[in-house]
Amino acid sequence: MSEKILMPTDTQVTPKVAQERVKKPKWLRVKLPVGKKYTELRGLVDKYKLNTICTSGSCPNMGECWGEGTATFMILGNVCTRSCGFCGVKTGRPDTVEWDEPEKVARSIKIMKIKHAVITSVDRDDLKDGGSIIWAETVDAIRRANPTTTLETLIPDFQGNTKLIDRIIEVHPEVVSHNMETVKRLTREVRIQAKYDRSLGVLKYLKENGMRTKSGIMLGLGETEDEVIETMTDLRNVGLDVITIGQYLQPTKKHLPVKQFITPDQFKKYEEIGKEMGFMYVESGALVRSSYKAHKHAS
Repeated sequence: MSEKILMPTDTQVTPKVAQERVKKPKWLRVKLPVGKKYTELRGLVDKYKLNTICTSGSCPNMGECWGEGTATFMILGNVCTRSCGFCGVKTGRPDTVEWDEPEKVARSIKIMKIKHAVITSVDRDDLKDGGSIIWAETVDAIRRANPTTTLETLIPDFQGNTKLIDRIIEVHPEVVSHNMETVKRLTREVRIQAKYDRSLGVLKYLKENGMRTKSGIMLGLGETEDEVIETMTDLRNVGLDVITIGQYLQPTKKHLPVKQFITPDQFKKYEEIGKEMGFMYVESGALVRSSYKAHKHAS
């Protein structure tokens, strides 16, 4: 599924003792976004009521990304047909498709003068085309209005339907991303309607058809180090170019609890392992999200 970010509360509930609350580690303290570029873009977003997942998801990296000219936009509504255990986006029956949405997104990017845009979406299993037509039209609209803007598309799995995935390949964004989210053993619990091997197959198909590919996993859901390395190996074996590794943060008490806060040293270890495996880029850290440093992954 697409990237959805909600900031954690100051405490997290451990899975074994519901009453016990664990303080957020110091390495998860987030600095408030600052800077001239951030202030300017925030003003534009508020003035024109632009829909960025940066603001709606309270991304911890918003100030840094905006300062580098990068922003993330979510298309196809804000109601998802899937019910992933980690995700703060509402599950239910989505609204009808807004066919003018591609032009609205392209306009937002132009107003904000975005150099690199990340486009993501909810899953739309209710649609015969899985939303792939709007996906392709959005990329085309952005290219017409913003010919110098580079693009990353963070896509759903389209249920593994290669005809739908071909629509993304045909418009050829600089980067195509699809998140694994977690290790194989936990996939059924964390990504209820998704399949580990299907996601690997999507990434393999994209790579075989000339795309620069990217995926993200989040840690702290009970996975072991060996399982993380296994997932990294699986991703590298299908030719993945870019991997992001971050800390899972529980959106609400109704979602899966954090079982472990991963230390900075452990994230560094995964970064080093990833580089040794041959990934083009490895972003690994507690506050790393799918679109973190996304602008450099396109070059």
